Amino acid sequence: MSTLLEVPPDLAPVLAECERITRARARNFWYGLKLTPDTARGAMYVIYAWMRAADDLADAEGFAPEERVRRIAEFRAATDAALAGEIPDDSPVWRGLAWVAERHQLSQRDFHDMLDGQLSDVGPATYQQWDDLRGFCYRVASTVGLVCIRIWGYHDPAAPALAVDRGIAFQLTNILRDFREDYDLGRVYLPAEDFRRFDLTPESLRGWKQPEQCAEFMRAQCDRAEQFYVRSAPLDQMITPSCLPTLWAMTQIYHGLLVKIRANPAKVVSDKRVRLSSARKAWIAWRASRMARGARA
Repeated sequence: MSTLLEVPPDLAPVLAECERITRARARNFWYGLKLTPDTARGAMYVIYAWMRAADDLADAEGFAPEERVRRIAEFRAATDAALAGEIPDDSPVWRGLAWVAERHQLSQRDFHDMLDGQLSDVGPATYQQWDDLRGFCYRVASTVGLVCIRIWGYHDPAAPALAVDRGIAFQLTNILRDFREDYDLGRVYLPAEDFRRFDLTPESLRGWKQPEQCAEFMRAQCDRAEQFYVRSAPLDQMITPSCLPTLWAMTQIYHGLLVKIRANPAKVVSDKRVRLSSARKAWIAWRASRMARGARA
């Protein structure tokens, strides 16, 4: 398996398991990560497996919020140990994370911030102002972007700030796409001040009771997300070229979802989740594969 090239033999099963988790839980990410160079690809599978485990702790059904908080605290301590090279147990996630931390200049703060974001999801989510939501987007998505570029490599000191913006763009797109599902779970991520500005409530948006106002509200949210895609555009020219196809493909997928939402805002409350067509995803995969072949050449 190409993912396992240039790694110690005992790490091969670890990276294979992290790849299996990625493929099973995030097929779009798996297809995108396959475009990265071999050793970076294995590292990214490890990071995704870690993020999946953290996310599952926050969303674990059947556990009281206090128990979820306790488990996240234990996970944080184990993460610190793995980042320091002290593997807490034989779990592929911890063995893999220790290996990635040895090879790349990872920041402990990024992982702590990610876990703080997971703590935000333990209870009902409500955000009063845009700054509050921006902070949440930073914790759960911008931190991922920062870890990614540390693994991919970059040549411009402006890259981290742009990775933060790209992460916010992705997370805002997720929030808009998943509004119905999140609302039904008792979570409303969009700021209360925005609802007041458009004389709406989360309930009226969920029921699409004032169609014109609801559509205007959603387009304003899309415009905000679009600003972060535009601001972060220079990032594509700052990371290692061989890793660009992965970032490009992910951006095309997320931005494509945003474009679909803006064209038909009512889709966010329909029973059918907003998705890209198979033809569009196939085109993105084909184009990204050509980019990857060009970078290798």
